[in-house]
Amino acid sequence: MSGSKNRQYTLAILFVILDSVGFSLMNFFVKLSGDLPAMQKAFFRNAIALIVSVIVLAGTKEKFRIKRESWPWLILRSIFGSLGIFCNFWALSRLTIADASILNKMSPFFAIIMSIFILHELPGVFEWFCVGAAFAGTLFVVKPTAGLASIPAVIGLAGGFFAGTAYTFVRFLGKKGERGPVIVMFFSAFSCLAFLPSLLFHYHPMTAAQVLSLLGAGISASLGQLCVTKAYSLAPAKEISVFDYSQVLFAAIWGFLFLGEIPDMFSRIGYVIIIGTALVKWGHSMRTEKS
Repeated sequence: MSGSKNRQYTLAILFVILDSVGFSLMNFFVKLSGDLPAMQKAFFRNAIALIVSVIVLAGTKEKFRIKRESWPWLILRSIFGSLGIFCNFWALSRLTIADASILNKMSPFFAIIMSIFILHELPGVFEWFCVGAAFAGTLFVVKPTAGLASIPAVIGLAGGFFAGTAYTFVRFLGKKGERGPVIVMFFSAFSCLAFLPSLLFHYHPMTAAQVLSLLGAGISASLGQLCVTKAYSLAPAKEISVFDYSQVLFAAIWGFLFLGEIPDMFSRIGYVIIIGTALVKWGHSMRTEKS
């Protein structure tokens, strides 16, 4: 790897780690906002992302133009993305932020499965092995034998599925030439409209601390989105996506330092399995690229 390419690769890793910090802080602030409806939290999170994406697009040459052929795929991306955020935020109010984060981070593995149907990309035996290993890891976090106590974890896992499907549609739209800020703006606007009825009919008054927490969640999410977009413009996903799993480590740090959350032994085993699987998959991708 040349010096210039090595610097670019290092910068990409830095942006992925910053993306992990941003999204882990988003989960932390959502948790900190307390007992508010999940849709109310999601609305304010996406409203800030909408404002940021509109500002970005306003400064571009093409402004807010959307390709005609992108509309149905943007709608599908937005439906799955909205479901993913709702499930993640609902789970966050009932799980530790580390548990909720690692379940949401199953999204890359669900993306492999959904790529078969959306992108017509058939994974190989190794990719299937990674999916199976990751699912095994989630069993330690979900703890299905806990009965009803595992429902929040199952919802969190569903959030990972919806998010993975949404990311696959994002990739599809990118391959069709649609601009990243357009995808973010459309999704943010769609989700705000979807969550608005619940906000109007089930609005819970918020304290100043809760308003600040949701503002922090929106700003952190915007930081994460900007950083992840920059990272993947600098290096291929297969080379840097594994570093995105550092989010669960940051989530555990925030939970331990500020909320007194200590993941149990089974959750820690699940983290090791899922992150270890991601590392093995990344190493395999790098070796394949060199051969």
